[in-house]
Amino acid sequence: MPSIAITDPYCGPAPDPSTLWSRWNFDPPLLVALGLLAVLIFYRSQGKTATLSGLTGWLLLFVAFVSPLCALASALFSARVLHHVVLVAGAAPLLAVALPWKTLPVPRLLSPGLILGIHTLLFWFWHSPAAYAFALSSDAAYWLMQASLFGSALWVWAIILSPHCQAGTALTLLLGSILQMGMLAALLTFSRGPLYEAHFLTTSAFGLTPLQDQQLAGVLMWVPAALPYLIVALMRLRTLLQDEAEGNNAP
Repeated sequence: MPSIAITDPYCGPAPDPSTLWSRWNFDPPLLVALGLLAVLIFYRSQGKTATLSGLTGWLLLFVAFVSPLCALASALFSARVLHHVVLVAGAAPLLAVALPWKTLPVPRLLSPGLILGIHTLLFWFWHSPAAYAFALSSDAAYWLMQASLFGSALWVWAIILSPHCQAGTALTLLLGSILQMGMLAALLTFSRGPLYEAHFLTTSAFGLTPLQDQQLAGVLMWVPAALPYLIVALMRLRTLLQDEAEGNNAP
């Protein structure tokens, strides 16, 4: 096992419990970007529900990048996975509801299945040990990881939540997302050894071994991450069944 810990170039060195809550990130470019997003939400959201959804998504981005969760992800791989769950299963669908992504031509250039495949490839790639280590090698690599994960998830959610998306397509994308995350979660949970060198020496301060931290990451990816997809799938299925029942009862 290596004798050094890798430092996250953006979130900084791994904190311990006594310093964690002092590690807020007030990076000026990040705050400017969040401010511009807030303006976009207020001016482009259509209706109170969309605005509330957008502001909730904005708050999740604030938690992910400004709160001490960013620093905690330097210490715990489970915090990094939670960070990614917040992005792809929390902020992405909320912002897909808030902003008129369906007016953009890009999602219609590729089939929904291929778009899900792109997101799946990126999700698995960035959680592979080698790519994960690369993401911690520089600020540019770090933001490439975050932007590609969030952007591809937003792309998938924009299709799922579009009023023009057929129920069968939406359910396929939702269940496919649950399946691909569940498979990766299983690999993390049942691995016989820790895989992520960056966290070999950073977990003990929080009472976890690297393997326990990795297993916790797998559980987070397996259960909480799947809930938004499952909830939307059940809502879409309920609407589909109601429409069929109304059609059968029509004279």
